[in-house]
Amino acid sequence: MEFLPEKKFGFGLMRLPRRNPDDAADVDVEQVKQMVDLFMEKGFTYFDTAWMYNGFNSENVAKEALVDRYPRESFTLATKLHSGFFNTLEERDKVFNEQLRKTGAGYFDYYLLHGIEESMIGKYEEFDCFNWLLEKKAQGLVKHVGFSFHDTPELLDEILTKHPEMEFVQLQINYLDWESKW
Repeated sequence: MEFLPEKKFGFGLMRLPRRNPDDAADVDVEQVKQMVDLFMEKGFTYFDTAWMYNGFNSENVAKEALVDRYPRESFTLATKLHSGFFNTLEERDKVFNEQLRKTGAGYFDYYLLHGIEESMIGKYEEFDCFNWLLEKKAQGLVKHVGFSFHDTPELLDEILTKHPEMEFVQLQINYLDWESKW
């Protein structure tokens, strides 16, 4: 199983520079291209985006600043499915297909169920998203399946026990302001 290369620093495509500070989707793509170039020049390769980042424009920016300018095998790309943006199986599939189209990547190196917490896990279960991820992997559209997590260690343990097929978990941890109640 092939995972990240030696360099372990990722480029988040969530808060990108804007031309208009009042419009999240109005990304300064030329500046992002320069940032991507420097990141790649320094030997880093991991890029993380999601459906709703930058006013639903982040995946388009990933295509323009990264995918269209670098060989596909030279970087790893992660994106996510958030439970707030689908209410049917068809909508879930539409989001995924649109992500493939918007990024132009052909496949995702890492695909995550986004921001799992107690209030969201039921929806991911109801729409069989864990098995759906495995189907996408079997189809060659995703290389590694996992989820991002924003809740208690107990819930994390419960999910990993129920879904040992998940290959990774992305935790949102900020050492400067994280106060653990556990």
